[in-house]
Amino acid sequence: MEPGAHVEVSDARQTGDQRRRPDQRDLGATVLVVAVAVVLAALTAVATAELGVAMVHRQRAQLAADAAALAGLDGGRAAAVRLASLNGGRLVGYSQTGPTVTVEVRVAEASARARATNGP
Repeated sequence: MEPGAHVEVSDARQTGDQRRRPDQRDLGATVLVVAVAVVLAALTAVATAELGVAMVHRQRAQLAADAAALAGLDGGRAAAVRLASLNGGRLVGYSQTGPTVTVEVRVAEASARARATNGP
């Protein structure tokens, strides 16, 4: 370096006033994105819960139908009604053809059918 030459040294650090501060538009966009994400998460949670409830009702309906069909083999319609009710369902269909009993049971909005037989 030549004597008397002037060298400027710049400080790469920025002071608080020189840093980029988010303006109101950036902040508003962030709030909007977060709000949309929260709403989507809530809707997903509600849909998942509803699906779970529907699956439980379907399984309970099938259990009640199976029990009602087996009870109907020995006790007829009255036994099928009783077993469907004990399992949280309502018998909505019953038929017996020879050794075969077929029932339909409802639990909430779900329904299920079952068939039982004493024969081969």
